[in-house]
Amino acid sequence: MNFYVRRFNLYLLLVLVAMSAGGCAWTKKKIEKVGAIRIHIEAPVQVTGKTETIKVLRSQPVEIMVEEDPVVTERNIIAATLLETPGGFGVRVKFDETGSWMIEQATAGNPGKHLAVYGQWGETISEGRWLAAPVITHRIADGVITFTPDATREEAMKLVEGLNHTAKLLNSKTDE
Repeated sequence: MNFYVRRFNLYLLLVLVAMSAGGCAWTKKKIEKVGAIRIHIEAPVQVTGKTETIKVLRSQPVEIMVEEDPVVTERNIIAATLLETPGGFGVRVKFDETGSWMIEQATAGNPGKHLAVYGQWGETISEGRWLAAPVITHRIADGVITFTPDATREEAMKLVEGLNHTAKLLNSKTDE
């Protein structure tokens, strides 16, 4: 019994020495920002358990009923970009092949409805809200959605950085 206790103490001592000599990697690691996005389609009628009513735009809230299940999420993102537009900025999100198919199917069958965009950002994805609800004017076949978020430039930048970091993490896990 004493033999195992001594071995455990020896291992514990080695771990402590390694952490103090080289510095603990856990404490030196830079906290990366993460991001999440959910794109929902406007629902034609209210169905209990399948739809929810949301409010988009903080200054003049607009209520929209959306399907609870998102069309695409951050799992389908390849990259996000903050765009400079006349009079402001926008967010451009490029989706992978599966996400592109889902977006194309949703937009082809629902012209005139809204795509509701919910975003989360930060170090723990604690901040988040409904950011936009652009009207579907045409079929989106290239897998790219561009919208003007109801957010400050700083919040939009955090969202973009978080989405890109999340996409990088998710893509590296699928490559393994």
